[in-house]
Amino acid sequence: MAEFPKEFVWGAATAAYQIEGGATEGGKGLSIWDVFSHTPGCTYRGETGDVACDSYHRWKEDLALLQSMHLKAYRFSVAWTRIAPNGGTDWNEEGFAYYDTLVDALLEAGIEPYVTLYHWDLPQALEEKGGWRSEETARAFASYAAKMAEHFKGRVHQWFTFNEPACIVKMGYGTGEHAPGLKLPLEGQFTCWRNVIYAHCLAAQELRHADPENKVGFVSTGRICYPVSEAKTDVDAARVLTFACPDDDWAFTHTMALDPVCLGRWPEPDICGPRLAASIAAVPQYINDALPLGKPDMVGLNIYNAAPAQMGENGPSYVERPAGYAHTAMNWPVEPECLNWGPRQMQERYGLPMFITENGLSCTDKVYRDGKVHDADRIDFLARYLEKLSEGIHAGADVRGYFQWSLLDNFEWHSGYRERFGLVYVDYATGQRIPKDSAFWYGEVAAANGQSI
Repeated sequence: MAEFPKEFVWGAATAAYQIEGGATEGGKGLSIWDVFSHTPGCTYRGETGDVACDSYHRWKEDLALLQSMHLKAYRFSVAWTRIAPNGGTDWNEEGFAYYDTLVDALLEAGIEPYVTLYHWDLPQALEEKGGWRSEETARAFASYAAKMAEHFKGRVHQWFTFNEPACIVKMGYGTGEHAPGLKLPLEGQFTCWRNVIYAHCLAAQELRHADPENKVGFVSTGRICYPVSEAKTDVDAARVLTFACPDDDWAFTHTMALDPVCLGRWPEPDICGPRLAASIAAVPQYINDALPLGKPDMVGLNIYNAAPAQMGENGPSYVERPAGYAHTAMNWPVEPECLNWGPRQMQERYGLPMFITENGLSCTDKVYRDGKVHDADRIDFLARYLEKLSEGIHAGADVRGYFQWSLLDNFEWHSGYRERFGLVYVDYATGQRIPKDSAFWYGEVAAANGQSI
């Protein structure tokens, strides 16, 4: 039986572009994902988020699903272009009205909104002015954050500024797999990175100025390594590899995201590659001076898997997984220890309260002949991962809550609708929602505070 703290928060998560649809309704402007997904060859089968789960119109059904699972928190993102269609201060009242209705309904249902301000959908107008290559985008984001905090004062207290800078920068401006589809060298990517961090720091200041009761968070994802044994040498090896920032794999590290915002400084040169270290050394002083403003009240961790590690004759090394190791439909390895060791390592380095803001898996789900969706793989996966999360908490990790990814099957970015991560099956042709077996199981877990696992 897994045990969790008495006030542990159980929730589910979504992102605006992945579920809302209504791409041109309600005064919404174009985002980089609206443009990227309509560019031939950028997404699976050319699929777009124009309709997605149609939550723009069907949000009441989604609210009912949250209630049916006894969830007391919902992490969702706001589409920046619904609030500011061109990324400036031309505020869109229809956009505010949509989120007003959603937030008020959540509160009436006893579900606390955890709002992410940026889940990858930059206004296209800002991208055309330089996007995250420009510090002006950071300042525009701060204005957007200030307006949101002012508008929702007294109703929303839990804010996450950014979701996964690793994906924003590396996949959007490095590999080109995500919007806006650029392929910059490391130095150009790092310019984007430092501007995202700067934007967070400016926004955190605005959120706190608007309401001292606001809690500010920052969501990171990246490499986690776990020791193959409890031997101190293996534990040390896993820690070293987790926090290293080599030039060939610097972005997908929690170190690069969390050191500047949590510790007020960039990673030490001795754990960085030479090109990354040189880029860090060139950061303008006023950005470095802003770092202490960004210290979050809570850290969001998006954790899906990890890599086994040990101390070898030549120092820390990865351990090759055995042939036929378990993996998800997306070919991500199944590694429950990530929710044990990951939070413990983050607690040790940063000492801040944490939320698991995403965790889940893609399955090849389908509707069976009985009209139901039987996803035993997801139930087994979540049970194993939550058991390990409980172990991590009892070992000292201050994890305050867990948001399953995702409430709904949705538009999975460049993979289109091929991957299904939801607790709820979505028939994209009709918009029909069908709770999977895992939805009923997770509802029991939430109602019993994990003791049913």
